Amino acid sequence: MKSSESIKALAEALCKAQSEMGGAVKDSSNPFFKSSYADLTSVIKAIKESFAKNGLSYTQFPISDELGVGVVTRLMHTSGEWMENSYTLPLVKRDPQAAGSAITYARRYALQSIAGIPTADDDAESAMLRTEKSKQDEYEDMIVDLLPVIKAIKDGIATGDYSTANEEWMSLSDTEKQLVWKAPSKGGKFTTKEREIMKTSEFREAQ
Repeated sequence: MKSSESIKALAEALCKAQSEMGGAVKDSSNPFFKSSYADLTSVIKAIKESFAKNGLSYTQFPISDELGVGVVTRLMHTSGEWMENSYTLPLVKRDPQAAGSAITYARRYALQSIAGIPTADDDAESAMLRTEKSKQDEYEDMIVDLLPVIKAIKDGIATGDYSTANEEWMSLSDTEKQLVWKAPSKGGKFTTKEREIMKTSEFREAQ
């Protein structure tokens, strides 16, 4: 983390802001999983009023390195004090869509972390503090990042383009494969018919 020489005024302002802020409401739906999550807009809404009231603001800049893409988030105070940190994520697939998804993900978690706010299940719980992220939330977040790859595999199977579908499948790590390969009844992302096709030699050997 980097910061200005002093962050005394910033720390005092952030302390006041955090006492006023609730959680980010989970008001976005996951299309592949019957649940909801707090998106970037919800996080911004949760901090906007308290930040402005206490002289706080922030900026986020996209960055990239040999590991992947992410953001640098700088928290600022009207006194001129600031602190910042970078957060990068590895890319499963290197294309603009995957990079954009990763940057949005990084923005959401970096901003939520630097503001020190949790997520709430609904409006009635928006003032409740959560100290631990459930495994279910972690699962949902991973699935959201994999949606473009899952769709590409499904589209390839549907059109008979097994070469592209297999290439996308092989781009996943072993952990990611296990995550999406579950039976449909247990939250898996491929239908029984799609799973049967993916087990065939025609699919596995497609080039």
